[in-house]
Amino acid sequence: MFTRVTLLKRRPGLTVEAFRDHYELHHRRIGERVLSGHALRYVRRYVAPIDAGAPTPDFDVVMEIGFADRAAHDRCLAALAEPAVAQEIAQDEERLFDRAAILSFTVEECESALGPRDA
Repeated sequence: MFTRVTLLKRRPGLTVEAFRDHYELHHRRIGERVLSGHALRYVRRYVAPIDAGAPTPDFDVVMEIGFADRAAHDRCLAALAEPAVAQEIAQDEERLFDRAAILSFTVEECESALGPRDA
């Protein structure tokens, strides 16, 4: 699987609750519609510090989109760049994200096979 990961920060003045509500009730649906037929997975992972007093991350959600391969990813990016689609996404992102703080990258996954714990 070829995975694109994006770190997203809510726009200033937007509460965590309002951010998550808008993302899950509205923006997610745009993503599902435009990613369907291109992506295999669309996952949002909301972050929260584990320990009180721990540093706050510079992002609120880790968004992952999984593709069968790099070619599927590239076809999806081309579809997302279609003017009407790009405009719809950008307009909603303005309501939701600090767009200057968006950071996207691809990841290569290496998984360890874990067996039972030795006695």
